[in-house]
Amino acid sequence: MQSSSGIDTLFVLLGAIMVLAMHAGFAFLEVGTVRKKNQVNALVKIISDFAVSTIAYFFIGYAIAYGVGFFDSARVISVNNGYELVKFFFLLTFAAAIPAIISGGIAERARFYPQLLATFVLVALIYPFFEGIVWAGNFGVQGWIEATFGAPFHDFAGSVVVHAMGGWLALGAVVLLGHRKGRYGKNGEVYAHPPSSIPFLALGAWILTVGWFGFNVMSAQSVEGSSGLVAVNSLMAMVGGILVALIAGKNDPGFVHNGPLAGLVAICAGSDLMHPLGALLTGAIAGGLFVWSFTLVQNKWKIDDVLGVWPLHGLCGAWGGIAAGIFGLETLGGMGGVTFMGQFAGTLLGLVIATSGGFIVYGVLKKVVGLRLSEEEEFNGADLAIHKIAAEPNFDR
Repeated sequence: MQSSSGIDTLFVLLGAIMVLAMHAGFAFLEVGTVRKKNQVNALVKIISDFAVSTIAYFFIGYAIAYGVGFFDSARVISVNNGYELVKFFFLLTFAAAIPAIISGGIAERARFYPQLLATFVLVALIYPFFEGIVWAGNFGVQGWIEATFGAPFHDFAGSVVVHAMGGWLALGAVVLLGHRKGRYGKNGEVYAHPPSSIPFLALGAWILTVGWFGFNVMSAQSVEGSSGLVAVNSLMAMVGGILVALIAGKNDPGFVHNGPLAGLVAICAGSDLMHPLGALLTGAIAGGLFVWSFTLVQNKWKIDDVLGVWPLHGLCGAWGGIAAGIFGLETLGGMGGVTFMGQFAGTLLGLVIATSGGFIVYGVLKKVVGLRLSEEEEFNGADLAIHKIAAEPNFDR
């Protein structure tokens, strides 16, 4: 028993470390996408958001989701080789992905400390509320979905719980902030703000892609529960996303490197259920959905979501929740235990909570303290305005 708990503790710890590394991926994906004058801010935001998320989740969020606190003695909370502690660490890395996702949408014009305050509220209250409903069975919602639609809502690794939540929370922030200065003209013109570094963007995408196998496979939270099916389904969805984004995006490197992320976002929910061919189709549809929706949002709707986090995480995450109710069915080669309507209902609930939560939290902050840099600060860049240093100073003294 002691040996088994020790192995499981190590297994989950390694998963936590892999997902922690994904936050470097979030950082470099944003660094490469924003303009050069905002690169430092991207790096500082991601690491600061993680620190604030840790405090919020340790003291409040984890208890809301799972009813577990860590205020007993070290001897008590470290039983079973400290398994509950590393489980907290693992799930914290998921929770901290919420502000990391939002960061990409609000880049280049958001004030620093109001965003940290939003991070605390979202990770302490909004995210764990829905997390607890899905993964801990809180409030009897899963029981109601099962009784009504034949199976509970299934989200193995967080297509909806993490990614759709992050993307739809970000939508409120992006809309309330408004577009960057010079992004759109008075008569509807669209002016591109090209990425500052394709190599950094690609590096971020690769770090995220590699870490995602810890995100998905280690969601079993035990060695005995781990499955090669999850790993291969993640691989196939990743590849499907790349190939369709490559074609639909007409070789654009931004689309190509977000393609695997779209596929991986979508496969999280049903990675333990689908046949690999179903996973390939899920990822392929997600890759096309990202390219189409990113273009629509930026050029037609003129919503300045800098990294496209609502299309990537919000829409592809929602698609993943629903796809689990399609390709997870036994009739399509899946493992079963899901229904389309159960998946639709759970996904819709997540979107409602996230969208309303995002507009409420960021709406209150906008009214009380303000969300946006001044026009002069935005022109000079967040690096100089907030951190008083550029990513690459022009000269040495």
